[in-house]
Amino acid sequence: QVQLVESGGGLVQAGGSLRLSCAASGRTFGGYVIGWFRRASGKEREFVASINWSGGSTYYADSAKGRFTISRDNAKNTVYLQMNNLKSEDTAVYGCAAKLPISANYNYWGQGTQVTVSS
Repeated sequence: QVQLVESGGGLVQAGGSLRLSCAASGRTFGGYVIGWFRRASGKEREFVASINWSGGSTYYADSAKGRFTISRDNAKNTVYLQMNNLKSEDTAVYGCAAKLPISANYNYWGQGTQVTVSS
């Protein structure tokens, strides 16, 4: 079992930055792929970014490319999402999730943290 807790959300003006953190506890964290997802009000959940266990492989949604950076510190059991040049359309609840590399689906989810970008 892996428990995930997100933090770092808040209110920011358009063009500003936030860094989200996803802290994990429970099983060994290093072997898991960690993904960030978001759900805006009235919309479906969407993928934002993911990172493999070594941090050497990252993936981004088109909306995140060039503005967001995902990274991880396995010694701290934490994954980060640095978000720069935020736009109003980035407003959503952001959550992290974990899965083993062989799994098709993410098995463990955090509660999420609200990010609100004012224009």
